Amino acid sequence: MPTVSVIVITKNEEQNLRECLASVQWADELVVVDAGSDDRTVEIARKFTPHVHVRPWDGYGAAKNFALSCCTSDWILWIDADERVTESMRTEMAESLKSVSDDVAGFTMPRLANFLGRWIRHCGWYPGRVTRLFRKTAGRFSEERVHERLLLEGQTLPLKSDLLHFTDRDLAHYFEKYNRYTSLAAEELSERGARFGACMTILRTLWTFLRMYILRLGFLDGTAGLILSVSSASYVFTKYAKLWERQQQQRETQA
Repeated sequence: MPTVSVIVITKNEEQNLRECLASVQWADELVVVDAGSDDRTVEIARKFTPHVHVRPWDGYGAAKNFALSCCTSDWILWIDADERVTESMRTEMAESLKSVSDDVAGFTMPRLANFLGRWIRHCGWYPGRVTRLFRKTAGRFSEERVHERLLLEGQTLPLKSDLLHFTDRDLAHYFEKYNRYTSLAAEELSERGARFGACMTILRTLWTFLRMYILRLGFLDGTAGLILSVSSASYVFTKYAKLWERQQQQRETQA
């Protein structure tokens, strides 16, 4: 039977981590990489595994690649601290790995998100398939500052069971991430040489709302779907607004 290591990247996740790690205690190895939490995250992690590494933050992709280098199992399952592996998913993964062929590099799974206490089944969020279980020798992570990707060599197969994602328990938590992620996204845009354009920013913002709320039936998710669609559109606007701000600051510096 192939062995499985689970990796989790953390920073101040004391509210989420206990349930996350409890849902994957069955794994052969748990590896937690912490970015210098100042709450009880590290203390909680060490109750579940001796493989807890605290290191300076150098981006999501770099942290996950470091975690990957610490793993000793044949297969890797990476999850976020606000995600949970259900018993049905555990069973399905175990059955799939028993008979997996050598040309299979990974497995995709649907992810069901809970936003403001409601399961979001529309807005383009579900099934939102993600590749989270993969052969260690076949994958690594890209090193973007935000929205890093798993780079996998080989074919993937689909799993049916949902990975549960408790993404935002309240709006205060959502906007705390919102501010951090839009700043990182603006920084990446700037490094790629993107330029701010008022018309395109407005069009991208409106399109994001229309796509999520109308075309992808976000209205069927009730008030939570409306809030999510508007907030996501605002996210697009804000990251380009921050790009404009960075460009203004660069011009002032060069003047």
